[in-house]
Amino acid sequence: MTTLKGIAWNHMRGYVSVVATAQRYEELHPDIRIFWEKRSLQAFADAPLEQLARSYDLIVMDHPHTALAARQRVLLPLDECLPEAFLAEQAANSVGASHWSYHMDGHQWTLASDAAAPIATWRPDLLERYGLALPDSWEGVLELARAGYVTVSLFPVDVLMHLYMFCEVLGQPVFQGEQELAPKEILHEALAMLRELAGHCAASCLERNPILTAEYMSRTDNKDAAYCPFAYGYSNYSRSGYARYVLKAGGLVTLHGKPLRSTLGGAGIAVSALTQDKEAAVDYARFTASAEVQKGLYFEAGGQPGHRSAWTDLTINRACNDFFQDTLTTLDEAILRPRYPGYMAFQDEASPVAHAAVAGRLSLSTAVKQINDLYLDSLR
Repeated sequence: MTTLKGIAWNHMRGYVSVVATAQRYEELHPDIRIFWEKRSLQAFADAPLEQLARSYDLIVMDHPHTALAARQRVLLPLDECLPEAFLAEQAANSVGASHWSYHMDGHQWTLASDAAAPIATWRPDLLERYGLALPDSWEGVLELARAGYVTVSLFPVDVLMHLYMFCEVLGQPVFQGEQELAPKEILHEALAMLRELAGHCAASCLERNPILTAEYMSRTDNKDAAYCPFAYGYSNYSRSGYARYVLKAGGLVTLHGKPLRSTLGGAGIAVSALTQDKEAAVDYARFTASAEVQKGLYFEAGGQPGHRSAWTDLTINRACNDFFQDTLTTLDEAILRPRYPGYMAFQDEASPVAHAAVAGRLSLSTAVKQINDLYLDSLR
């Protein structure tokens, strides 16, 4: 009997989806058992990959870890284990840059089994109740927020992801300079815009990650649950019967006539280089990422597929209020975070700084200096 152990994150989208595919894989392969464990969303982003690779055969991971995977060789290079035709099909069906985000040094380290980016969500019933129209510009978002109709995910790491988005739309993509994340005036303006939004929203937004934001919007009748301008999307909340109220999802607004481009998230399934059952682990990863499973069992069990054919599937879209087709453009246009070895340390250290600035606990100029200093440190 072959036994595999995997680690995912603590939400139906991240955990139940792979438990379901593991169960079906076991039914097709009676000599294999696959056990999945789960960690919090924050631990999902923070856990050292090297440590996880020592404890698990299968790892659901975020793409910025790819640089460490390539440098430390803690994951199996899947291009050496899977048919070229399968990987070509995966690449052709990538949602945005999801597939390529796990490619480095000539190798594919992970299969993009999940795709996500910050999108807009709203409660159609509340918009109708209060006679509100959807905003199409940043000023429109602020008008709704001033009137108390807006919530937003401003957990520390989410603030940093939103900071990248605003720097981009203000004309300066991040991580392009050798001495600073972005020019001081751009970082200052981006943080000021996020601080202004935070000032019009409940203080609890500063403590909510995307899951808690979606839970709040889908559980309460409070008027500030009417609209969220950006948070990492979870299609579960757009499915009938999942929560008390169904959320509608869509694209982002414009700023100065330019659409906001959010920061790509999602997840992939990787195989530890230390696994004792390489063939079984790789084959299960292939099974989970395959088009047939992604459009079927994986989605049905609450997963958010990484395969493009699922995003354009009419049956899937009917089941979740057109979540996928209405947000696909946003994911296709999403910013890809860098994957150099020092990036994760930068993300961990810069997130609380950006958060403190947006919360008003740190001056914007001090935050800008600290963020640029941390970026310079990360390059070393």
